[in-house]
Amino acid sequence: MKKKFLKINKLLIKRFGIPQRNKNKPDPVDLLIATVLSQNTNDRNSYKAFQNLKTKYESWDKVADLHLNKLRNAVKVAGLGKQKSKTIKRFLTYLIKTTGKISLEHLKVFKDEEILNELTRHPGIGIKTASCVLLFSLDRNICPVDTHVHRTLNRIGIVKTNSPEKTFYLIMPNIPGGIAHSIHTNLIRLGREICRSGKPLCPVCPLNKMCNYPYKNSYKSTSYKENSFLLLDNIS
Repeated sequence: MKKKFLKINKLLIKRFGIPQRNKNKPDPVDLLIATVLSQNTNDRNSYKAFQNLKTKYESWDKVADLHLNKLRNAVKVAGLGKQKSKTIKRFLTYLIKTTGKISLEHLKVFKDEEILNELTRHPGIGIKTASCVLLFSLDRNICPVDTHVHRTLNRIGIVKTNSPEKTFYLIMPNIPGGIAHSIHTNLIRLGREICRSGKPLCPVCPLNKMCNYPYKNSYKSTSYKENSFLLLDNIS
């Protein structure tokens, strides 16, 4: 599987380039909250909700002190306001009670599996959110799996799973060192622009020759446009 990932990464970089990263990694708490807000919504609305919190309140401590209804109103543009506000308030309150401050700096000495276990034991924080913290904030070689990564890897034939979480745990030990960020970002781009859920553009796919998707020769369209999306590297 590792050799296949190296080949996939090389082909995707040839098509899309190497995704750029900021020198300063996003704060882990910022990243976690931004990812919670991104669940089941588009980038524009999730980022607007995140900015509502960052611009209206001077610190996460202030957000933790908010009445739940006020917090819900601040993030409602991202959808699922009731659920997401509970997750955020509960997590921030937990950090204050257990560490005396709102910070995830203590996680830096933990192993990847320990961080995943620590974060996902909190209601509303799933494996995708936890793995995004690992990749984007803590610079670990972990590839988060969203619907696009899950779909593309199953079509290619790298895995055969029925959920993003199962895909994540299968590929986690098999991502060659140093490529997680590029392969994660470029697989999302592949899934948004070419390997779409409906009417994939198989003739222009850079992975066409190695792909095991049984219907890839059924699609003839070659016209597509770039689909921009929010890079979590830029959360601040």
